[in-house]
Amino acid sequence: MSENAHRNFRIVKYIAAILLPISIMSTALSWYYAEKLRPTITKELKDLVYTATDSLYRIEFSTIRTNWITGNASLYDVNIIPDTLALKRLNLKETGPNNVYTIRVKRLMIHGFHPITLYRKNKLHIDQLLFIRPDITMSNRQQVYNEDKPPRPRYNPYDYISKYLTELHVDKINLQEIKFKYINNNGERPVADSLSNLNVTLEDWLIDPNSAADPKRLYLLKDVVLNMNDYLYKTPDSLYHIKMNRLDFRASTGRLKVRQFAVVPKYPEMDFAKAAGYAKERFNISFNEISLGGIDFPLYISRQELFAKEMRVDNGFVSVFTTNELPGRGEAISGKFPHQLLQTLQGVVTVQKLRLENIDFSYAAYNKRSKEKGRLTFNNTAGTITNLTNAPKYKALNPVMSANLHTKFMNKGTLNVDFKFHLSADNGFFNYKGNLKHLDGRLLNKITRPLAMLQIKSGYVDELRFDIRANENLALGTLDFKYHNLGVRLLEPSEDDNRLVTKGFMSFLANNLIINSSNPDHEGNYVSAKINYQRPPTASFFSFLHKTLFQGIRHSIGFTPQKEKEIKMQIEQFEQRKADREQRRENRKKRR
Repeated sequence: MSENAHRNFRIVKYIAAILLPISIMSTALSWYYAEKLRPTITKELKDLVYTATDSLYRIEFSTIRTNWITGNASLYDVNIIPDTLALKRLNLKETGPNNVYTIRVKRLMIHGFHPITLYRKNKLHIDQLLFIRPDITMSNRQQVYNEDKPPRPRYNPYDYISKYLTELHVDKINLQEIKFKYINNNGERPVADSLSNLNVTLEDWLIDPNSAADPKRLYLLKDVVLNMNDYLYKTPDSLYHIKMNRLDFRASTGRLKVRQFAVVPKYPEMDFAKAAGYAKERFNISFNEISLGGIDFPLYISRQELFAKEMRVDNGFVSVFTTNELPGRGEAISGKFPHQLLQTLQGVVTVQKLRLENIDFSYAAYNKRSKEKGRLTFNNTAGTITNLTNAPKYKALNPVMSANLHTKFMNKGTLNVDFKFHLSADNGFFNYKGNLKHLDGRLLNKITRPLAMLQIKSGYVDELRFDIRANENLALGTLDFKYHNLGVRLLEPSEDDNRLVTKGFMSFLANNLIINSSNPDHEGNYVSAKINYQRPPTASFFSFLHKTLFQGIRHSIGFTPQKEKEIKMQIEQFEQRKADREQRRENRKKRR
């Protein structure tokens, strides 16, 4: 071994000889102080929680372990429990909170409590409190005295801890994989909801003489961060799964983002109604991203009321499917229009402006007579919905929710629609108007052939304008339909196989006696349709919309009640002449 190697080896031995006893002594001292101070720490920690919350909460745990060298500690079998008697006392003093929490966790880890700072300055600085898989129950009861209260403690908690500490500061409080249960106690009976896999980070929690009055702090915190991954919820009727890939929220910015949100039906289109047991509309919804901005987080925490200045939904689809293969329930549908359903939500919701971008809508139906599906599509839909609310105070200021939308009808024609939904109307009153331009009429065969058994041979839509006023029972309005070169075929199911065949004579009569091939016609005569459509009590909102417009279109192209009566007489005369010819033929055969 070289001389340098010997010298280095001796240095390492000397260092080890010095550090080993120090390490053993430090460990022994840490253990000694931990054991000696454990009863004192346990008592003072319990007293600190009790006094800092004005006797509302107490903390219980089975044991506490501390390491005074590293400044780390762990509490096991932790329960933070509210005192119901203390809550009643605080409510009588009108100082109680709206929300009361119960927290249970197997282990609470405290990282970096800086014992030297605690000893010298009487300040408790903690780097991190870590709760892993806590079980949290939040019980909410609105208290009138908390209305419009700022998100700060009513009394400075420093007054309660000042005899123990001059400052209490935690950099981060991490709650990971929370099992959360919410109980709403504001109705006739409690209503519970729950979710799992929620992560919460509370940043920069501070109790000192000034923190309670700091307007930049939210309940003594600088920020609250929420995120949740892979959320899955099965609806009570077992017909849908609600899925969400990721949710992120930060209170300081008031922004929430949801990625890959979907309402997924459990059954394919043709099996869905069979699973439901009746002709029930099937919804399939998917959005790549949903974002909300300007969220009032203190309002949501105190009253579970969601207020957002703006919301944006990007890149997705909404598909609705129905079938007449099974009978409906036969029950009248009431209160199911979109603005009516908004009013029935359990929570109070207000979104001042909702923007849609690149959303595809489709409405499809199966006709058991034609054995085919018809589908209407509205592609690349975009627009703005304003005053989306069920909050009484905002409805009092503005009782109308407006929707201004533009889309590509059947992915070709340009369609613009303006809706006005009257939020306080008992009968679901709303009105809408719009226009459609430049569409090859043959594209409509995707819906007219399966559902109306009518094939459009030719025709071009120059412009379609409509202005409708409607409620749950009746739609009134006008429709102006400008088109040219319209020709149709009437169809019927084949007796030999599952296909549709042309009704030749009926098609001839339709094209020559009923249908106006152009509007205005070659003489300049123009037909403007008056709409008066009674909604069948069992019809859905989407069915009501398209059948209302279809009535106006039928009138514009010539299917007026008067013409239908005339063609019925023509058909009856034709059938009678045909029967007479057959009878004469039989008579001639008998004479021969």
